[in-house]
Amino acid sequence: MIIISKKMIALDLDGTTLNDDSQLSSRTRSVINQAVKEGCVVSIVTGRPNRLSESFYDDLHLNTPMINFNGNLGILPHKNWEREYQYTIDKEIVMELLSNSQKLGLNLIAVEGRDLFLANRGISSGFGFFPSTLQSNQILNQKSLKDNPISITVQVEQPGQKQALMDYVLHHFGDQVEVSPWGGPHPIVEIATKGIHKSTGLKFLADYYGILQKDIISFGDEANDATMMKYAGTGVAMKNAIDSIKKSADEVTQYTNDQDGVARYLEDYLNLAVG
Repeated sequence: MIIISKKMIALDLDGTTLNDDSQLSSRTRSVINQAVKEGCVVSIVTGRPNRLSESFYDDLHLNTPMINFNGNLGILPHKNWEREYQYTIDKEIVMELLSNSQKLGLNLIAVEGRDLFLANRGISSGFGFFPSTLQSNQILNQKSLKDNPISITVQVEQPGQKQALMDYVLHHFGDQVEVSPWGGPHPIVEIATKGIHKSTGLKFLADYYGILQKDIISFGDEANDATMMKYAGTGVAMKNAIDSIKKSADEVTQYTNDQDGVARYLEDYLNLAVG
């Protein structure tokens, strides 16, 4: 097969490239590897921090930049890269949340950066993104937080408190940050720099490689994927995606993330012979 113009494939992880067990299937690995051999630029564009996505990057044998924290961090994993970028939040916002945690009903406050992870406590609610036990150097307080974080993740004690937290943050800091509720059942919101989204990272990648928007294919399933799917020439929603993403997508996969939906789509789209 000959690809006339270089294609970029932007991959969301959870609910998209990963199956329901948060794993890469052998079929997905094979297809992605073949797409790279055929000349496609494949990049991970995820809401996950780099600490929870580099293993998948390595498993796919990628050497492209990776976008984390919904567009707020662009890195070349395992390397110092002069083009690396990050958008950070004033750490005083974290201190304000800590001092008002009881009033707001906050259970967890975690802050992250490329090489930063601090939290006010461990958490064992089963969703696996945060450790259940903290090391002494991971405890969040005024002394330990020396640098501005990229992301603040907050879990409220009761689902009904989530909207009140979002209203509080937007009222006090809405000129600096925006608040995004997580998909799924967990009463969690993420706070990040205002105006930065997955499309920010995707545009960065496209400019870096000199790839036109029409030659970008992006895959997603949740609300945080909307901007990169709109930016891409072909925005592909997973069969298991939320309704709003399906409605705005150019195409919808015939199979879910747990049925190798991304791999099967790319096999047809790129006419790949994988085996």
